Amino acid sequence: MAQPLTLVLDVPETTGDEDSREPSPYEESEVHDSFHQLIQEQSLRVAAEEGLELLPLAPGRGYQTLPRPEGAPAHSMATLRILASMPSRTIGRSRGAIISQYYNRTVRLRHRSSRPLLGNVAPSARPSLRLYDLELDHTLLEDDEKRSLLVKELQGLSVAQRDHMVRNMPLNLGEKRWLREKSWSPKGKRRGQQGRGGVFSCCTRLRYSCILALHSLGLVLLSGLYAARPWRYALKQIGGQFGSSVLSYFLFLKTLLAFNTLMLLPLLAFLVGVQAVFPPDPAGPVPTFSGLELLTGGGWFTHTVMYYGYYSNTTLSQSCASPWESGQCSPRLGSLPYNMPLAYLFTVGAVFFMTCITLVYSMSHSFGESYRVGSTKGIHALMVFCSWDYKVTQKRASRVQQDSICTQLKELLAEWQLRKRPRSACGQLWQVVVLGLGWLLCLGTTMGCAVAVLTFSEVMVQRSAAGGQGLELLALPLVVSVLNLGASYLFRGLATLERHDSPVLEVYMAICRSLILKMAVLGVLCYHWLGHRVATLQGQCWEDFVGQELYRFLVVDFIFTLLDSLFGELVWRLISEKKLKRRQKPEFDIARNVLDLIYGQTLTWLGVLFSPLLPAVQILRLLFFFYVKKASLMANCQAPRRPWLASHMSTVFLTLLCFPSFLGAAVFLCYAVWQVKPSSICGPFRTLNTMYEAGTVWVRRLEHAGSGASWLPWLYHFLVENTFFLFLMSALLLSVIYLNIQAVKGQRKVIRLLKEQIRNEGEDKIFLINKLHSVYEDGERSRTQEATAATALLVDGGDRKEPCTPSHRDPSGRDLNLRSPRDTTVE
Repeated sequence: MAQPLTLVLDVPETTGDEDSREPSPYEESEVHDSFHQLIQEQSLRVAAEEGLELLPLAPGRGYQTLPRPEGAPAHSMATLRILASMPSRTIGRSRGAIISQYYNRTVRLRHRSSRPLLGNVAPSARPSLRLYDLELDHTLLEDDEKRSLLVKELQGLSVAQRDHMVRNMPLNLGEKRWLREKSWSPKGKRRGQQGRGGVFSCCTRLRYSCILALHSLGLVLLSGLYAARPWRYALKQIGGQFGSSVLSYFLFLKTLLAFNTLMLLPLLAFLVGVQAVFPPDPAGPVPTFSGLELLTGGGWFTHTVMYYGYYSNTTLSQSCASPWESGQCSPRLGSLPYNMPLAYLFTVGAVFFMTCITLVYSMSHSFGESYRVGSTKGIHALMVFCSWDYKVTQKRASRVQQDSICTQLKELLAEWQLRKRPRSACGQLWQVVVLGLGWLLCLGTTMGCAVAVLTFSEVMVQRSAAGGQGLELLALPLVVSVLNLGASYLFRGLATLERHDSPVLEVYMAICRSLILKMAVLGVLCYHWLGHRVATLQGQCWEDFVGQELYRFLVVDFIFTLLDSLFGELVWRLISEKKLKRRQKPEFDIARNVLDLIYGQTLTWLGVLFSPLLPAVQILRLLFFFYVKKASLMANCQAPRRPWLASHMSTVFLTLLCFPSFLGAAVFLCYAVWQVKPSSICGPFRTLNTMYEAGTVWVRRLEHAGSGASWLPWLYHFLVENTFFLFLMSALLLSVIYLNIQAVKGQRKVIRLLKEQIRNEGEDKIFLINKLHSVYEDGERSRTQEATAATALLVDGGDRKEPCTPSHRDPSGRDLNLRSPRDTTVE
């Protein structure tokens, strides 16, 4: 009996010339390293699968797939190429591929006009397109050779094209600088200098040299100012080591510095500077400076531009120094009269208006950043894969960035874990009871502190009437600072006993309690200053006393803050390390320190009317606070034991600064301007019943002056005295807020719909990929069946010479039909 002929039928998946074909520049799968490796692995799997197809099938064995890792789908070669060419998979190019790609672009840019068309050249003279296909070649050229080729091509371009090409390369700054330096040819530089020397004259070159020198000097000064900023490097270091919660305090301090600088500049330009140029005649002997004025704010400071009483009530640049209201002196011809009372009133009002606009804008901007529409919480993948800045090349900066990313990841994970651990019903009920008791104790403490301050202020009024001066003036600020410090420690202890689940809630609770205490104390003090002090200081300059009192409060608060940093942080760290033998350091109290900043800024706003240089004192305090708090934080404090994400802290701080603080100061000053009678012996409003009358008197003088400035009284009546304008502005503001809210709602709805559409698109892609994979499997299965059928036909043809319909009989005598449905269809 003849042996059956065994034939091996090799049916490759692709054509033979496909392996020798050069890859196309548009196949991003060859550029992306990870997907290129994945394709190679899958190609090996396909080759192994084809090898298995060559083996004879065992009886009962059907189509089988290769073993693969658990949960990993085994896609075909065509599926992987489609996946690799998707836009979302072609991002992570290597540096060598980028350089090769831009080398190809420079070659095309240079040969765009000089290279002839391929249609006009004989086929034998056409250059090989493989020479220009360097973007996907990883074996022929190394990175250094690619860089040298790119430098040569960049040298042949013009300066504008070269700069544009280098600027758009997705490389770091060091490599761009290296390419720019190497591509700048010395020959062309010398030729350009020779050409310029022959065209321009000596005077022109001298003028250009002076301009370049001034420009370089300006750049040096700007870089010096940038380097002199206290937060140039410290903010990154603080954020990396202590997290965003501690960093929010220093960012808030930086914001307050900007606010006070914005307030101080108009005051210096229109009040302090003008009065210093035209000083008034001294009313009496000027005391000498003894040094005690730095604490009390009185003495020599009273006879300077520091306080309200020094400013005159005359129109400056007049030929005589008669009182402003007498009207007996006329200004000199050609001179520009400067009305000091009007300038004082409008400058302070403009400063508060600018501060209000800036504060509202900062608050809205911070609100938009922290509560951004469409933002997602807990973006862990984005933080892990997209947070590193590849432009950082220094070791110190990279270490700071590494610490910052690590801290941010801790905060994100802590926030995610906090949402995963809800409390039970009994635990929530117990927490509500504890919170209620804590709030009752805090409100009682606040009431007691307010009553104590009011009682002690009454005692101080009586002692001042008896002739108390000197250091006794510091008694009320000392009592207020002691009460504030003791109450803040009490509130911190209550927060520890309450054991809040969220550190953010604990900080917000402490901020609210301390804010209520400080606002209550400041309300009592405002009543004491504008109520009792104005009545008891009749015949004296009560505005100077209020300004000195606010200065003393700022100085005493500054001293207590320094003592708290010294004893509350440094001494506790030394006791913990030396005596208790523990490495545990105290944490930075964010709530108390932030409330100290808000308290000091409120005192500054309250005293601007009575002491125009008080913002300068506040700027010095804030700068000193920055350095002291930074040094104490680095040496004596540790990072929070429970990391938490302070994504909304800046917005909350600005909101508290705007509504309780700035709004209260504005109400206080408006009451002082419209209702309280000024002193009759000092200040620019000494002859008026209220400070507001300065504008009315000026308008009357303009009306009597003639028709040349008749539009100014009309503007004053329409904008200032007419209440319709105020209601109109309020209605416009409310309308803008309402429209903004509706726009934000619409944006959120659109973003929600877009997210749903993106999710549906992802599901559609998964469905199409599965369908493509199933079609590929069906094709492989059909090819396997066809190869098996062809092999069986050839084997049967070797045994019998003539083709016939196979019909055999089994031992039982029945016919066996071996024809397949395909053969039946063919017949």
